[in-house]
Amino acid sequence: MRLTNFQSELKLRSLTKMSKIGKQPITVPEGVQVEQSKGHIKITGPKGILERSFPLQIQVNEEGHILKVKSDNSTLWGTWRAHIANMVIGVSVGFEKKLEIQGIGYRVALQGQSLVFQLGFSHPVTVPILEGLSCEVKENVVTVKGVNKEEVGQFSAYLRSLRPPDAYKGKGIRYLGEVIKLKPGKKAGVGVTA
Repeated sequence: MRLTNFQSELKLRSLTKMSKIGKQPITVPEGVQVEQSKGHIKITGPKGILERSFPLQIQVNEEGHILKVKSDNSTLWGTWRAHIANMVIGVSVGFEKKLEIQGIGYRVALQGQSLVFQLGFSHPVTVPILEGLSCEVKENVVTVKGVNKEEVGQFSAYLRSLRPPDAYKGKGIRYLGEVIKLKPGKKAGVGVTA
């Protein structure tokens, strides 16, 4: 009997626990419009339009230029608040990720709506740019831009996977500023027998 009371008390505490991220209000900048219906939100801004469906346990209240996210389920609260905040940032400012190509003979060029990489293979690697994203190439740095944070991140991760940084020399595709820990190579003359 005492065990069931303890379990019900724990369940009650978890439901009333506040999410540190979830309770933070989202500021809607000027020029951004928010439309919502039951379980659906549409955010329009100068950079584009984003729409998303969310669970019915999530409630989004608009008070002037502030959005407040509320939920009965504490496990969803912070996640959906972050999704909606990213939508607001995406349509107002946008997201970008930069990748750099390092290595002798490694280069990238923008041809129409595709990126063409020379990565030490016997053939060039052509990657079409996804709809809703744009890319800029300056020297050996590729900048991926878009309104959807997830799409920008996934496309950048795909580009990096074409030729991840080598563990010994560090050549390949990496995020700008990414630190690669190199392995020491074989020392000259060690283990060589005459």
